[in-house]
Amino acid sequence: MYSPSRLTTVAITYLLLFLLVGCAGAPGGIENREVRLSIARLGAPNGDPDGFAALRSAFRLRNPGHDVSFQKNTRALVTYSKTRAAFVQSGEARAEISGGLLHRISNLSVGDIVILRPGEGLLADKQLSFVVFELPDNPPQELPSYVRPDWDPSITDTPGGCAEEEGAYRRILLTWKPEVGPYIWHGINAHRVRISDSFSHYHPVVGGFDEFYLVQMVQPGGCILTSPHVKAIESRNVNRDSAAKLIRRDDLDVGDLVYLPRGLIHRGLGGVLAQVITVPGFRPGAEIGVDHHLRAINEQLQLSDEKAIPYHLNASLEAVVK
Repeated sequence: MYSPSRLTTVAITYLLLFLLVGCAGAPGGIENREVRLSIARLGAPNGDPDGFAALRSAFRLRNPGHDVSFQKNTRALVTYSKTRAAFVQSGEARAEISGGLLHRISNLSVGDIVILRPGEGLLADKQLSFVVFELPDNPPQELPSYVRPDWDPSITDTPGGCAEEEGAYRRILLTWKPEVGPYIWHGINAHRVRISDSFSHYHPVVGGFDEFYLVQMVQPGGCILTSPHVKAIESRNVNRDSAAKLIRRDDLDVGDLVYLPRGLIHRGLGGVLAQVITVPGFRPGAEIGVDHHLRAINEQLQLSDEKAIPYHLNASLEAVVK
């Protein structure tokens, strides 16, 4: 049995060990943040259960009342008591929603969303794979059950965000603002977009949102760059040794589900067609650009060629907030 003095000594020892371990994990000159990238390789033959379990755990911890699941090669989403947004990741089928007041039938293919209200389920005539988000709030009554960006004439290309180049493919399925799309839901937003060279940005922990890339096509070299080191980048308190550790690169494959929590800097490159999903919805003013800081760090440290920190040229000319 521990005495009070013994308990005090043990507590202090554990506290010191915690502080030492936390500090030891940080590269020189930049802080170590717990916010981190998660990728579940859902296109792998076994669906990457370990990667998905880690991603799901991190998402649920940061978003109480929410959940995410992967339903692979199924013909049915069973009736359930909560609202779900099911994103078609593979397959083509004709499907029917049942359990509500009406039976709604539609074709489905990659890039579509099925919105299932409490008490509703889905039955398809062929196998489909879905990434399914469970949400605490019901969608607006006027929101349709099927949102199909390549088949709905009210959804058209809207360049911006991760795809600002002229002629970019960017179709907004669920949005925060009526001026950018017909289907409004603040609980979850989504746009299907071809990302060639997005600007580097993050969503603030307070007042921001979590983001997912559900990857549906990738060109050779398609990747995502990330960094948890917002404080170091915005203060430009970086030395030459730590600059090399500032940005992480991950190549992407079809079927990847990429989780980008609030506070994680990210930038898509190289040709990635993805369903970009935000939970909650995309809040205006919560997309904070950092390319001007990255450019300034390169200049102050005189980094060039392979040692230079990558940044988006146009977005580096001034501070960008969207």
